[in-house]
Amino acid sequence: MRKRKAQNTNQAIMRGVIAMALIVLLVCYLFLTMVSCTDSRPTFRLSGHLTGAPDSTLIIEAMGLSGVKPLDSLRLKADGDFSFDIPVAPRDSTASPEFYRLRIARQVINFCVDSTEDITVEAAYPSMASAYDIQGNEASRTMKTISLLNIQLQQQLSALSDDNTLSALEKMERARTMVDSYKQTLRTDYILRDPASPAAYFALFQTIGQQLLFNPEDDKADVQLFAAVATQWDQYYPAAPRTANLRNIALRGLRNTRPGKPFELQIDGDKVRETGIIDFGFPDLHGREHRLSDLHDHVVLLDFTAYALPQSQQRNIELRELYSTYHDRGLEIMQVSLDADEHYWKTMSESLPWLCVYCPEGLDNDIVQLYGVNALPTYFLIGRGSELRARDTQITDLRRTIEAELRQ
Repeated sequence: MRKRKAQNTNQAIMRGVIAMALIVLLVCYLFLTMVSCTDSRPTFRLSGHLTGAPDSTLIIEAMGLSGVKPLDSLRLKADGDFSFDIPVAPRDSTASPEFYRLRIARQVINFCVDSTEDITVEAAYPSMASAYDIQGNEASRTMKTISLLNIQLQQQLSALSDDNTLSALEKMERARTMVDSYKQTLRTDYILRDPASPAAYFALFQTIGQQLLFNPEDDKADVQLFAAVATQWDQYYPAAPRTANLRNIALRGLRNTRPGKPFELQIDGDKVRETGIIDFGFPDLHGREHRLSDLHDHVVLLDFTAYALPQSQQRNIELRELYSTYHDRGLEIMQVSLDADEHYWKTMSESLPWLCVYCPEGLDNDIVQLYGVNALPTYFLIGRGSELRARDTQITDLRRTIEAELRQ
């Protein structure tokens, strides 16, 4: 009897050991499966050799619709070798070419990625922005040519500004000729030649100083370029956010230049969310993104400002009065801060009752430039259905204009 009990005890112990071993094996299997899944995420690799900048911080950044987002960084060693493996979105209906830049301080190399390429860069600091070689996709090489033409133009404009032998009028005429020549090169050689390409998209958003080279608001020839690229991107990337943004820009420009027969935007009707705004999204105090199009059921006062401005306090008092009077009737205020100090913006906006979002790039942001903001504060009134009604310079009585919109 005692011997049988001992045998039963030993068998119970063995069953326990076996069960524990099976649990350990299961945990190990699940862990390895998770690691395998993590490691198998699609990525692109950016690697290369960058001399002349030992101990410098090399940063790779994503150029999104709402601004620049740092993705990874490293400190360069003496040999200058570097490598980044960056996750990319799955190739689904919302995918499109995406744009990135490699940066040390103010020196930037722009490139694009359309899938999971291996891209290599050879460069030397401090002239990396103009003297580099990039391999991996043809679009990035074309973007290099466009960037070099831009750098060359800005150097010419700088030299022209310093030329004391010319009058101000002569400088203005020569500068206009230089800029028009650059625009024509981009138009014929890079945009209209292949409107579906990433390089065409990149060319559309070139800037001189802080101003967009191509005017998507009221220059008919420039609007046609945005429409041409939007049409092609809708064919190849119909559900991509960049395509939707191009549609909005093109539709707004076509409305503004409608006298006579407009350039036709060849996009299927069921794909077009026809709005009169350039849509965007910026984060609030808690990091949650808010899009302007989310407020389509309201009359919206879109206010670009900076809380560090001397007139900001008085301005917000006036906005508070408007908000308290009209909010219950359907008015929303979306205030976009362009302050350099994010902490100051958070402190100053914390007690404000309307929607406050932050744009860290300030006036350099692509969306801000598309709205033609060159002074602060600048505001726009948007009617229900996301129809842009007027900007501040066109409004003589803001209260009366808001009341008229709310009655519609």
